[in-house]
Amino acid sequence: MRVTAIRFGGVERWRGFTLIEMLVVLMIMGLFVGLVSAITRPDDRAVLRLEAERLAQLLDFASSEAQLTGKSIAWSADASGYRFWRAGDDLNWAEIRDSELLRARSLPQGVAVAAFRVENMRPQGAMRLEFAPQGSSLAFNIALSLGTEHYAVTGSPVGDVRTVQGLGNTNVKPVR
Repeated sequence: MRVTAIRFGGVERWRGFTLIEMLVVLMIMGLFVGLVSAITRPDDRAVLRLEAERLAQLLDFASSEAQLTGKSIAWSADASGYRFWRAGDDLNWAEIRDSELLRARSLPQGVAVAAFRVENMRPQGAMRLEFAPQGSSLAFNIALSLGTEHYAVTGSPVGDVRTVQGLGNTNVKPVR
């Protein structure tokens, strides 16, 4: 606090900050701290949208990779993340560990795979999304959630993969 003494014709007056000045400074500092924290911590919708777009691009890449290499590639998810698999010559699936793009990934904190559906597939245990070398695929819907926000990654039989705000197709199977 700044206090100064000012002399006016032999009378000494003390001058400092008024209560209103102090409140204005505190309000400005509070607004600044709130603005900085809002900029540095993105909202739930932005985090979820970014993760959905990342997943859509990776699924599109996995489909292209299957066509280029002639080996089927699959995607599977659990509660904490997702991973990609490659079919070997003996038709056994092995997790992909030699690709930076198709490596196992953890979901950001709070993000979950809320539902997963593949066209014409009956729900049975842990489902997997497979990309065949021939390029033909079934329609699919992967719903991601964070709090009350939802985004879906949808794929069409012609290979179009995109993100949709909301749950996408409402006919989905919850992931266990």
